[in-house]
Order: sequence, then structure tokens, then C-alpha cells
Amino acid sequence: MTTITIILIILGALCLLTGLIGCIVPVLPGPPISYVGLLLLHFTKEYDYSLTLLLVLLALVVVVTVLDFVIPMLGSKYMGAGKWGSIGGFIGTIVGLFFVSVSWGLSLIIAPFIGAFLGEKASGKSWNDALVAGFGSFLGFVVGILLKTILCLYMIYEFVATFF
Repeated sequence: MTTITIILIILGALCLLTGLIGCIVPVLPGPPISYVGLLLLHFTKEYDYSLTLLLVLLALVVVVTVLDFVIPMLGSKYMGAGKWGSIGGFIGTIVGLFFVSVSWGLSLIIAPFIGAFLGEKASGKSWNDALVAGFGSFLGFVVGILLKTILCLYMIYEFVATFF
């Protein structure tokens, strides 16, 4: 094994683990980082992933990354939020991105909840209905984390399965 191969394997493994951490820490885009790790591994002779696998995983990374912003809005909608609650949840998600460094991701959990809650209150809904919509946004956030984690774990599985 050449030095470059060893470096690529180490960097690939680090990217896969960093991507997994990024599923929980919102500052890091987990699935894209894990995918880069898989690509680094693919450039070695020890790991030869098929083009089909790489393209399917790339498509899944794009879909999961987009869904990560949309799922909190869908979660609030599923829990009965109206148009204003869904819009508020989406705006809360975007606003939360600007405060990530302040609270290490707490803002990405709370901001969609507050956005959906305030959107529902602005539309004249009761406190209870607004809280349920906010909770739906939170559940959407949790589902997004689960989807990202499953995808990153699968990429780690591909690495480990090929290694052994």
C-alpha cells in the first residue's frame, strides 16, 4: 500500500465519522461530508465502489439534505398546522441556521418550533393548537436527523464491509 493510499483511507474514514457526527451537530453537513469520505476511498485501489452505488448515494445525499430543511415544515403541517404555521416553521429553520454558532444547534431545534408556534398564533389559532404545530416541527427535525444518520451509517457500512 502506498503512502497516498494510506492517507486517502485515513481521510476517508475521518470524513465518514465526521459526517456521522454532523448528523447531530447542525454546523456540519453530515451526509455530504460522509459522501466525500466514500469518494476519497473510491480513489484507492483497495476500495472500488460501483458508479451506480456512487450515483445512488449522491442522489440520496442531495434528497436528504434538501429534506432536512423541509421536514420540520412537513412535521408541523402533519400535526395540523395551517399555512402560517408551516411557513413559520420553515422561516424558523432558516433563522436557526444563523444562530448555530451561538448555541451549538439548540437554535436549530428551537427556532422551527418557535416559528411554527408564532405562525399559528399569528393566524389566530389557540395556544394548544400552536404548541401542537410547534411540536410537529420538532418531530420533523428529529426525523431529519434519523434520515441523515441512517444514510451516513450505510456509507460507513460500505466502508467497513469492503475493508473486511
